[in-house]
Amino acid sequence: MSFRTRIGQGGRVVLPARLRAAAGLAVGDAVVVKLEDGTVRLVKLDEAIRRAQALVRRHVSPGRSLSDELIAERKAEAVRE
Repeated sequence: MSFRTRIGQGGRVVLPARLRAAAGLAVGDAVVVKLEDGTVRLVKLDEAIRRAQALVRRHVSPGRSLSDELIAERKAEAVRE
């Protein structure tokens, strides 16, 4: 699916209704805009978060809590200061 549109005042781009509906985008949705290999990509924020979590999950062993490790590190730093 592709559409032709123009960049308007202030860099605004209008996404046609059919495209928004197909992508599951609604007015007020938070999105992440990325430039990858010269292509501008628009990703819903919740999808970008899911992808980041999946990426981290592949590199963290089950049962390991990165947040607990970070808290422990911060507490140790506070004691040293």
